Amino acid sequence: MGKKEIYCMSKKIKILMVDDEKQFRSTTQKILNRRGFDTILAGTGEEALEKLDEKPDVVVLDVKMPGMDGHQTLREIKKQVPDLPVIMLTGHGNKPSARDALVAGAFDYLSKPCDLDLLTMKINDACAHGRTGGQPVKEKNVAGVMIPISDYTTISRTSTILDAIFKLKDSFVPKMPTSQILETGHRSLIIMDEKRRIEGVVAITDLLEAILPAYLSAPKPSMADGLVYSPMFWNGMFSREVNALANKKIEEVMSEAPMTVALDASLMEVAYLMVKNNQRRLVVMDNQTVAGIVREQDLFFEIEKILT
Repeated sequence: MGKKEIYCMSKKIKILMVDDEKQFRSTTQKILNRRGFDTILAGTGEEALEKLDEKPDVVVLDVKMPGMDGHQTLREIKKQVPDLPVIMLTGHGNKPSARDALVAGAFDYLSKPCDLDLLTMKINDACAHGRTGGQPVKEKNVAGVMIPISDYTTISRTSTILDAIFKLKDSFVPKMPTSQILETGHRSLIIMDEKRRIEGVVAITDLLEAILPAYLSAPKPSMADGLVYSPMFWNGMFSREVNALANKKIEEVMSEAPMTVALDASLMEVAYLMVKNNQRRLVVMDNQTVAGIVREQDLFFEIEKILT
């Protein structure tokens, strides 16, 4: 699938990212644009005020900058464009700074380092808030919280488990070498065929189950329990089983494909399906096409947003 563009009221969301670190600005622009946003950049508070002529929908503003800092810039933005929502990036645990930002009219604030999934959600919320003039907005559906399939790590069922482990490890490594925003992976791999149909999923629990010798789960005499669970029995077993796993195919260890849910389904339906069927993620379908993945943490972020 191609890039999923992010729209607010039928208009692609334009973000003004304000930060004094050049490398951070450049990397963030690439990542946000890849996620479907239109991102413009400013390196100072003064430059940010000049960029207001480009009519951004949302401003993401760092607090600590030389010259005009984030708080000064926020106050000036609110003078010039009162309804423009501003998300502040503050130092971890800097509650006085965060409170000052909210008092001055910031839409919200996030502590650094900030997870990019959470920032993306806040940007969408801020845009909806700005478009409605602060009036309550309609509850989101699945499309508003899912991860586009193009942003999810996928692999074929004929790949080796070693290949999967390398890909899964990469998902734990921050994609951006900065202290401000972290783009991390999704802690699982989606198995897709050549026609882009989802065949299964591989998570860490699948790998752990795969290294357990079959005889450990087989029925055994009760007198054998002491031997099986003694330290001498387990010594060296983990390494042996892991090494034996490396060249097996993904299809030998993958779990079945997650349940599906429609792109326009309600979040309550997602919550019900996850709880009822013990699912941590669902496949989002747009008719017959895979559109994305909705995870339990996506619902958690929405719960936090509603309560705060």
